[in-house]
Amino acid sequence: MKALAAAALTLAALPLSGAAQDHQHMNHGAMEQDHSAHQAPPSAPAPPADPHAGHGPSKADPAIPHGLAPPPPTEHAADAVYGPAAMARARRLMVKENGGMTFSRWMLDRLEYRAARGANGYHWEGEGWIGGDINRFAVKTEGEGEVGGSLESAEVQALFSRAIDPWFNLEVGVRHDIRPEPQRSYAVIGIDGLAPYWFEVSAQAFLSDKGDAHLRLEGSYDQRITQRLILQPAVELNIAAQDVRELNTGSGLSDIELGLRLRYELAREFAPYVGVNWERKLGDTARFTRAAGDDASATSFVAGVRFWF
Repeated sequence: MKALAAAALTLAALPLSGAAQDHQHMNHGAMEQDHSAHQAPPSAPAPPADPHAGHGPSKADPAIPHGLAPPPPTEHAADAVYGPAAMARARRLMVKENGGMTFSRWMLDRLEYRAARGANGYHWEGEGWIGGDINRFAVKTEGEGEVGGSLESAEVQALFSRAIDPWFNLEVGVRHDIRPEPQRSYAVIGIDGLAPYWFEVSAQAFLSDKGDAHLRLEGSYDQRITQRLILQPAVELNIAAQDVRELNTGSGLSDIELGLRLRYELAREFAPYVGVNWERKLGDTARFTRAAGDDASATSFVAGVRFWF
């Protein structure tokens, strides 16, 4: 028995053979694989961070103001060379010459002789304004009468005009009629400008000191045949809110005027023209006009001049 125990101790002390070592490593590797099989699989890589995250103010933070432009600079390099006072004058002049100037234009759009059946007449229509790009003071006038006779109608408007976009101006002011009798004064509100496709349009509402109201709509278009020869169709409509017997005006669409004029611009500021003009009273206005002994419609050939400065 002692001999068998000694032999077992001797075998245990000997190194393992290659096969035994391989078997031991295989068992150890299998154990490691079994152990790793019970571990959680590796997590997927995290998505890349948002490159915009963390940049800019938070919309939910009410303490940070939004949409405020930085203040303009108060220091100018040129001040060190030319002096602050001289450069302040130069900057004011630059602002004035780039949109801050006061402009003016005065135009007599129509100054014409009208040859019609029965009686020849004359007609004028013009306007002028002075101001800047946004706010202006404007004056408009128009009238007509018989050649060698009395003045039939004339009006003058004084208006404050303000640009509401690059194409249209809002107008408010007053109008006074010199003729016909009895005279009237009106409060005026309207819009004037350039519609799409280069149509010049105007709409004005009038409320008189006697309480009567009416609306005037105008439109025209310059069709260039050449750079100097222009054909201009034009239309004017007048609409009254009520009958005004003393002015021979009936409610509704009271009158319409159509014109076609061909002008030749000898210069941009000066253009003679010829054309034809047709006027027609409608509804109760025509009835009042006939009762007064006048015609309700008239066609005339016109010759005149258009100029501005």
